[in-house]
Amino acid sequence: MALSVDRDTTHVEHHVGHDQGGQALFKALFFTLGFAVVEVIAGYWSGSLALLSDAGHMVTDSTALGLAALAAMLARRPPSKHHTYGLVRLEILAALVNSLAMLALITFITIEAIDRLNHPQPVMGGAVMLVAFIGLLVNLAVAWLLHQGGDSLNTRAALMHVMGDLLGSVAALIAGAVIWFTGYTPIDPILSLVVSALILFSAWNLLRESLHVLMEGVPAHVSLDNVAHDMAAIPGVRRVHDLHIWTLSSGQIGLTAHLELDSFDDWNRILLASRACLDQRHGIRHVTLQAELKNKT
Repeated sequence: MALSVDRDTTHVEHHVGHDQGGQALFKALFFTLGFAVVEVIAGYWSGSLALLSDAGHMVTDSTALGLAALAAMLARRPPSKHHTYGLVRLEILAALVNSLAMLALITFITIEAIDRLNHPQPVMGGAVMLVAFIGLLVNLAVAWLLHQGGDSLNTRAALMHVMGDLLGSVAALIAGAVIWFTGYTPIDPILSLVVSALILFSAWNLLRESLHVLMEGVPAHVSLDNVAHDMAAIPGVRRVHDLHIWTLSSGQIGLTAHLELDSFDDWNRILLASRACLDQRHGIRHVTLQAELKNKT
């Protein structure tokens, strides 16, 4: 004999998060795409790789933000017969694509910067400073919008892109100032390489985290051993086995487990105690538990 329960108390809360994140992403897309066009033109006109690098980041960001906004919108769809969890995992896929796009862009900028170091080109320092300063203000506004939009992996991926743009704007501003006052043009590709190295660290971490979620790994902040220990400590539970914990999407953790009991008579009490334990101690609310007696199913 076996009993099971499934409970998801985060449905409404999660959709509120998608609403906030989606609105922030669409607003960020508008600002980023608009200034990206300006920066591409200014980069070619001034001859600055730092500006072109920042423009490249912003063009990539526009694609990333559009993808992230679409994923956030589709993730609001309710579960169906074909997708019983809904489309919440689209956010994770969007984060994965964004991180891969950043790695590709970093590779391109690195190759171009090395070429610029070997073959220096003239750069208009004053124009670079002006455009970079405006870009800095735009990126600060976009970063603030995304920060207010929630903490999903998808939104964090988009914010990571924008922080890269922010660093790019600062680097371009510094490069423009150095060139304007000293005429030292190699600073332009050098700072482009520095920014790329900094962004590489964030992009790599995001890629690892996205893959970990897609491979249904245990969330980093959850200890499988501690969860099993706490559940086994509930009076009436003999043993916990077949315990699985994974991330459905940002903010949603799933758990399934078999509880070996002394008797089915106390199942309702054990069930309520297990739910409370998982929610209060570990933040796990999407739970499926199966009760069984020793050597019985």
